[in-house]
This record gives sequence, structure tokens and C-alpha cells, in this order.
Amino acid sequence: MILAIETATNICSVAYQNESGEIFEKRVEARGSHSEKLFLFIKALMEEHQFLINDLSAVLVSEGPGSYTGLRIAASGVKGLLFNVKVPLYSVQTMASFACSALAEESRISTIHSIIDARRVHVYHQQFGVKDGVISTDDAVEVIPIKSFEAMIQPGDVLIGTGIERLDAGLLSKVNTFGKKSVSARSLIKLYHRREASNFKQKVSPGQFDPKYYTSNQV
Repeated sequence: MILAIETATNICSVAYQNESGEIFEKRVEARGSHSEKLFLFIKALMEEHQFLINDLSAVLVSEGPGSYTGLRIAASGVKGLLFNVKVPLYSVQTMASFACSALAEESRISTIHSIIDARRVHVYHQQFGVKDGVISTDDAVEVIPIKSFEAMIQPGDVLIGTGIERLDAGLLSKVNTFGKKSVSARSLIKLYHRREASNFKQKVSPGQFDPKYYTSNQV
């Protein structure tokens, strides 16, 4: 049984996978919703599916980049949730989970651009390749101007994440896009089970877990 937490954007999503492999989710898209909804969603899933934190085989948390507030709330949340509890915590790369979600939506793709709106005129960006159904990347997450990102996109590429609506409409007509509705804690669980998952997840101590942030100078 797995519990997953996604708070890297304005979306607050908590997903639970039971012993049969079924995934259930509580999700809301609203700015500033993380502090109000995160523990309510966890509690609701625990009550609906009759499990305790000690019953879990793993807790997954989206590591960022993205919303400073959302990521901090999730980090504080897992520290409290797993205090004196022997359940492993895994930090999962946010952009890779987006790519996993895109691949689940459209299997016949070779290039995926995961993005998060960084406000101003920038986006967080990471590019992934897909070969024989396996996701990989040689790119680090970058904060880049929207215009620079648009110049990278090729016809047939896939874009997934937040801030897509800020891109040139003519360009968007030449690519496949998956927006905010595809951002979900479900993707953390799906990525966790993939054969290439070791490239995108890391077992961490709850007390030492620190999300990946970018300073205002980097944005």
C-alpha cells in the first residue's frame, strides 16, 4: 500500500494505492489550498479505505521544483506523518512524474517537455525522451524564458504541466498538450512502479527531506 503527495503546483493531490493495485485520489486545484486540504485528504483516504500509516509500504512525495509554499507544506507534512514511524519515504522527481503521466495518455511519443509555470516570463523545464517505452533524460531542470522554450519545441512533441496556456497558440496547434488535469499524485505511484524508477526516485529520511527550490534570482 502506497500513499503519494503532489503539491508542486496550485494542485493539491493525494493518492492511495491499495494491496490490489487500485489507486484512489483526492484532488483540488486552487491557489493556497495545500495547507487546508493536504491532511484533510490524507485523513479522508485513511477513513474510506481503512488503513493506518504503519500499514503502508511507502510514502511518496513530489520533490519539486514549483510552488515554494506547496512544497514546504508537503515536506512538513511528511515529517510529521512519519515521525517515529518505520515507513520508507521516497522523494520523486516532479518533472519525471509529469512525463510518466503523458506517456500513460499517449504511448506513441518520443519527446516530452515537462513544464511548470514559473511566473514572470519563465517556466521550469525538463525534456525527456521515450524509447521502447522507457523514459530517460540527460537534461537537468532549468528555469528558462518562455520564448527560449518555444524555440526548442518541434512538431509532434508532447507538452505537459502548468503554464501551457501562456505559450504561442500557433505553436500549440503543432504539438500534443496535457495540462493541469494531468498533474496528479497518481503519477508518482505509476512512476514508482516503472522499471526505470530508480533514476527518478530516492529513498530519504523524513527528518532530512528538503524539496528542490529555486531562488528568485534563478527565476
